[in-house]
Parts: sequence; structure tokens; C-alpha cells
Amino acid sequence: MEKKEELGTNEYLRGIVLNLPESPGIYQYLNQEGTIIYVGKAKNLKRRVYSYFSKEHQSAKTRILVSKIADIRYIVVNTEEDALLLENNLIKKYKPRYNVLLKDDKTYPSICISNEYFPRVFKTRKIIRNGSTYFGPYSHIPSMVAVLELIKKLYAIRTCTLALTPENIQANKFKVCLEYHIKNCKAPCIGLQSHEAYMKDIAQIKEILKGNTQSISQALKKEMMSLAGELKFEEAQKLKEKYELIENYRSKSEIVSSVLHNIDVFAIETDEHSAYINYLHITNGSINQAFTFEYKIRMNESKEELLQLGIAEMRERYQSTSKEIIIPFELDMEMKDVTFTIPQRGDKKHLLELSIMNVKQYKVDRLKQAEKLNPEQRSVRLMKEIQEQLHIDRLPVHIECFDNSNIQGSDAVAACVVFKKAKPSKKDYRKYIIKTVEGPDDYASMQEVVRRRYNRILEEQGELPDLILTDGGKGQMEVVRQVIEDELHLNIPIVGLAKNNRHKTSEVLYGFPPVVLGIKQGTPLFHLLENIQDEVHRFAITFHRDKRSKSQVASALDHIKGIGEKRKTALLKTFKSVTRIKQASLEEIAAVVGEAAAKSIKESLQ
Repeated sequence: MEKKEELGTNEYLRGIVLNLPESPGIYQYLNQEGTIIYVGKAKNLKRRVYSYFSKEHQSAKTRILVSKIADIRYIVVNTEEDALLLENNLIKKYKPRYNVLLKDDKTYPSICISNEYFPRVFKTRKIIRNGSTYFGPYSHIPSMVAVLELIKKLYAIRTCTLALTPENIQANKFKVCLEYHIKNCKAPCIGLQSHEAYMKDIAQIKEILKGNTQSISQALKKEMMSLAGELKFEEAQKLKEKYELIENYRSKSEIVSSVLHNIDVFAIETDEHSAYINYLHITNGSINQAFTFEYKIRMNESKEELLQLGIAEMRERYQSTSKEIIIPFELDMEMKDVTFTIPQRGDKKHLLELSIMNVKQYKVDRLKQAEKLNPEQRSVRLMKEIQEQLHIDRLPVHIECFDNSNIQGSDAVAACVVFKKAKPSKKDYRKYIIKTVEGPDDYASMQEVVRRRYNRILEEQGELPDLILTDGGKGQMEVVRQVIEDELHLNIPIVGLAKNNRHKTSEVLYGFPPVVLGIKQGTPLFHLLENIQDEVHRFAITFHRDKRSKSQVASALDHIKGIGEKRKTALLKTFKSVTRIKQASLEEIAAVVGEAAAKSIKESLQ
């Protein structure tokens, strides 16, 4: 049954939808219990709400939402911007089941300038609306610590919690503390610093916290030059030290161009379940605020919808009045007296790139945190990436990889390593001595091993892999395909891992005819495939060396008259190698196997 017909059977909802105004506003969907389950915004309320009921939705989540709607409420507003702000506030207030969830579980610290006669400056995680001024929150704690340290060095602000009212100071209720003696405070508690001078420092501190460090620096320089002109060199030197402190701080901030002032910058990254949004605020060319946050996606919202919501959230939280917002892509939204810019070059492009870099790093960090709490999450993510890259119908939980090893055809061996859930399963590794191939024929050797491996699994009704990797390019892939598909009639995807002239994994091949997959080197997925290839190569080489070593030992001792298996074992147990047996004296060898046998060994080995 189509949704249009469903709406027709529900006269109550039909009546609401058909009478909705064609104006900007927000709409609320309620379930049978009267609970708000979804809040949305629209330029045109009637058209937007009608779209939910007038077609069959591809998204299962949207179909479920529509089936739960029992009532519709709406609020008409003047502009789309008002609708966006109202939507954001209602989502935070009601936390509807089908809306994005702002994952703001961390309480980031802010810097508070207290509402007192002699204000204090300190970090806090509690916002108390008592007239105090707050700057932040700071998601990057070192940035907050750096600016607090700068303020401490520039201004002798009190750190005590005493009630420094004019009455208490006049009544001589206080005594100076250690901070005064070490020159960190000018003792306003006993009247040694006037309220006017103290508040002048507080005004400058507010400018620094707003990001206006350039104006403070210029004022300090001007006053310093004036004092020097009046030959007040000691006072000028003190101001010079402050000037250098603030200039050093400015040089460590992200300075672009002092022309860029009062600008907001946004960037967004998404994955299957979350959206990550970075916000930067620029004042006089430097970053005054930097914050990254996460939305939990519920209804397959687009990047555009999520970024719009993020812009509303950040501008309201930081009380931003920026007239320009830098964004990574075009948004279908308008805000009064605000220009949206998608920069192509220059300083603004640099700021956007910085925001993108920050949000990508935040996304990586969140994934790492999640993987520490749930180690299997990384494995599942990598397996899903392989599945998506290859377009295969099942998750590659069980992967097997083959490699050959021989030197000019001698002691030819092969190896198979097994990875389960993206982790090596060493108990399932297998070694193979090549039996039917004469000479150095890698293709024939590969076919023999693959044939033996999967014939046996089929006979014993064992577990077949979800994916086969070959250590080699197109040729190796084709000979494996001939055995798997043409001979054994199995449907197992085959991937080739080709190496460059430095013997490093360089290309990932898939399909017949094989094509190069665009898997970037350095990504976790590429590292996994590279690790599997390195592991099978290591396993094959180790087996080949062991076999070659044993054959060399056998050829040296097995043909000596009077030396059987027991005497050979005793000699190797005592001397560890044929080289050491050669170096041993006749008497030392005779002590193990007797004088007659010792003479035969010395003659044969020499």
C-alpha cells in the first residue's frame, strides 16, 4: 500500500497536512502516547510535511517514523533562520527519538571573570548566571592553559577567594599573603592597588580572551615608546617584557591575516553512525575559539542538514555575531546579514583546510577511543571496508593467503596463512612441500597447493574462506581462479597483492580481468592487506630456510660410513651444527660417537 493511500485512510492526519501553511516553520511528529518523536524545519511547511506521506520512502528508518505518527503540530516563524534556531532548541529540549542526538557528554572548561568588586580570573566547568563573564568552552585544554598562563604573567590579578568589598577593605579585615610578596598580586585587599587600575587590567584581559591580542600588543608598544621618550627606562623595560610575552603568544596562535576579523569557519566529516563538526572563530587573524562536537545520526540525515544544525548550535552557544561564515560546500540556507563563503584560495582557504584537518583528526581519535573500548570494532570496520571495496555479498571474516618459496627450484615449498576477523589465526596456518612440480615454476606450484588445500577441506567438510589473497599479480590470480572456479567449482573472491621493485605492497588487484583497486597506501585497510602479505611471506621463507638447512645437514652427515640416525642426533645435540662438528677435535668427536666413527667423520667432512 502506498503512503498516499495510507494518508487517505487517516482523515485526521490528512486534514492537518492539507491545511498546513506554505510558510517557514518547524513541525513536530507525535506518537499515540503524545510523545514528540521528531522535530523538523522547513521553508515551506505544507510541501515538506506532505512529502513524508506522498511517496514510498527507500529508507526503512523513515518508513518506521511515518508509521508511528499519530499527530502533527507546527509553529510558523518569519524566516528560515528562525526555523533553524527553533528546531535546534526543540531537539535539545525534547531529545526526540528519531532526531540526531548531540553527543556533548564532556563538560569542557571555560574561563570565568567573576562578577565581584575585584574580579577573579579562573577556569571552571560550571556556568553560573550571576553576572560573571564566561569565555569558552575550550575543547583544546592546552590552549586554555596557555592563555591563562599569559594572563598570569601579564597582570597581577588576585587568586584568593576573599570578599574584597570596599567596606571590608576600609575596615582593614585583610592582610597581605604570599602572592603579594612574590609579586603575583598588588594587594588590593589592603588598598595598595586602586579599583580603577585593577579594572583597567581586567578590561585588557577580556580583550585577550576575545582574541584581540593585536590591539593590546599595539597599546603596550605605544606606551613603552612613550615612557622611553620620557627617559623612564625602568618602567619601559617592564612594558617591553609584557609586549614580548604577548607577541610570543600571538606567534604561536594560528595567525592568518589581521584583516580577517569576526569570521566563523565550519567543517564536517561523517561515518555510518555519526557526524563530526568543527567550529573555528577568527578574531584579528587568530583563532579565538575552536570546538569539535559529534551528532549521532538517526534518520540518514544529509551532510547539508547536519551542518546547518551545527551552525545554529555553535553560533547560539558562543553568541557569535560573525557576518561571514566559511563552509566547505554550498548550503541551501539564508541568515540575516550573513554571507556564506566557499573559499578557493588564499587565507580563507587556509582556515577552511585547518578546520577540515581538525575535524578529521577528531574523527580518527573518536574511532581509536571506541576501538580501545571494543577491540572487535576495528576488525569489523576493516572487514566492512573490504566488503564494500570488492562489492561481495558477505563479510570477509575468514581470509586465506598463499605464497611460494624456492631457490632455483630446489626445496620448493609453499605456505598458507589464515586471518579470522582481521587477526592472524596461527593454529590454522599450513606448510606445503611441493610434490608434483619439477623446477622453478611458481604458477604450477601455486596451483598444486591451492588444489591440495581446498580438495582436502571439501573432503573433510571443513570451513572454506570468504576471500583468497595471492602473493602476486595477474598471473597468480589467474592460476588460482582456474583451480577454484574451473576445477573445484567454488565461488570465492580472489584478490592479488602486487609488490614494487622494493618488495613492498604497491597494488591491490581484483576481478577478471583484474583491475587496480583505489585503496590508499597508509590507510588501516591497506595496512591490513600489507600485513597479511608480509605474514605469508615470512611464514613461507621461514619454512623454506628450515627445510634447506635440514637438507644441508642431511647431505653432510647421512653419507658417512658408520653414522646412523642415533649418532647423527647425538652429534647435533652436542655440537649444534655441522660447522661446529668440522671445527671440533678428533678427541671431542670420539667422546660422542667413538674413535672409529670419529675418524670417518673427520675424513669425510675435511
